[in-house]
Amino acid sequence: MKERRVTPHPRRPLQAVLFDMDGTLVDTERLWWEAVEHVAGRPLTEADQPEVLGSPVEHTAAWLGAATGRPTADLAAALHREFADRVRTGILPRAGALELLDALARDGIPAALVTASPRAVADTVLEALGADPFAVCVTADDTVHTKPAPDPYLAACQALGVEPAACVAVEDTQTGVSSAEAAGCVVLAVPSLAPIDAAAGRTVLASLEGVTPELLRAMVVPRLRVMSWNLWRGGTKVDDHRAKQLKVILGTEADVVGLQETAGTAAQELAEALGWYHHRAGENLGIISRYPITAGLGDPDVGFYGAAGARIRIDPSCQVDVWTAHLHYTPYGPYEAGFDGLPAAELIAHEEVRLAQMRDTLRRIAEAADATTSVVLTGDFNTPCHLDRPDVAWPVTKAAEEAGLRDSYREAHPDPAAEPGHTWSPIHPVHEDGSGRPEPQDRIDYVLHNGRGLRVLDSQTVVSGASRAWSDVAGNDWPSDHAAVISTFALDYGN
Repeated sequence: MKERRVTPHPRRPLQAVLFDMDGTLVDTERLWWEAVEHVAGRPLTEADQPEVLGSPVEHTAAWLGAATGRPTADLAAALHREFADRVRTGILPRAGALELLDALARDGIPAALVTASPRAVADTVLEALGADPFAVCVTADDTVHTKPAPDPYLAACQALGVEPAACVAVEDTQTGVSSAEAAGCVVLAVPSLAPIDAAAGRTVLASLEGVTPELLRAMVVPRLRVMSWNLWRGGTKVDDHRAKQLKVILGTEADVVGLQETAGTAAQELAEALGWYHHRAGENLGIISRYPITAGLGDPDVGFYGAAGARIRIDPSCQVDVWTAHLHYTPYGPYEAGFDGLPAAELIAHEEVRLAQMRDTLRRIAEAADATTSVVLTGDFNTPCHLDRPDVAWPVTKAAEEAGLRDSYREAHPDPAAEPGHTWSPIHPVHEDGSGRPEPQDRIDYVLHNGRGLRVLDSQTVVSGASRAWSDVAGNDWPSDHAAVISTFALDYGN
């Protein structure tokens, strides 16, 4: 647990506010809608919204061209002309927009304009407003890809010299929201014509009236990205595995990684290469962290299966207990269900070894924590989740839930049919016994949390690069037989 460097403070002050233009800053969505209707020669309907709202002129022109047979270039020119004429005579700021821009200027918070419209249209709008409060203006002419790609927001952040995660993007369409979120910005959505659903890490308001810099500052909260990863015997089945592991960790921008199957030295070697901190327990478990580790938790001599934890100091006012667990792999429930056809009662009965290991883990977590401790449990549990397969009350994840731990992936993705989140196995499409039977794909790796000062913003399974199926895996880019899970938490201090 040797400290290697001083880590950055996770609290990010609001560095900039990035405004979409059409429909957000000014009420141009109505004018654009009218311009498209005029060029199309027909009334538009709700079904047309995805092709019209938040899209660049070229996209809408191509869509109209496909429907009418008219040249796309002619349609684009007509759309530009009709829209510009309407802007010059009928533009109105959206309620609260100019007041918010004035307040940001008084507080010295930079503002940028990030629009999918061409520069000529942006200049026309700013001229009609009679003011240009923006330090940076990024238009459709300035990036190769425009919204919903993240490029416009990334370009604005780079020009301002700010971090996307420390910026609030203000948008009115799902296309713009997708662009800003893909860039890593916090999003305030103020829908104009089409509704926008609330989501983790996204604030949706009816308008900008009453929005203040203080409210925007409160949206930029400290974040913690926690990853769970089974390294698959340390990664040794894959050539150059350590370099590939480092590439994965850096690519995910994880802050803390709970490791399983470390082959003894992986946690230390990875931490030393990253300049991070580490805690090793037994020959199989480890935790690495960009933030200081102040204590090891649990049995330092834990066996191949079991759990270990580390107390991580995010800053002087915030510590998080992060645990990693590896539970026994046999008997494996998905095989017994899919290959052997065992009923639910027998499947549950065969979970007794893993259930005992989970209860021991939960006991150790409870002994180390108090009523205010933030806790995250990562791990390869080698069992499905009761939230994913409601026909079987899988007892291991149910025991964790009953102990107050929440499943971060299922919080972010409540529908297991739409987002199954499988982590076993990216290299096993068929069973390895040579029978050709399809391998059951399941979610058996987890990032759980107790909700004390932790709020889920996002959770994803991660597999990167090219991977061949078992057994031709030596050259794989992904150095594991499991997908990783990475969950992003807002650190709500004092909650």
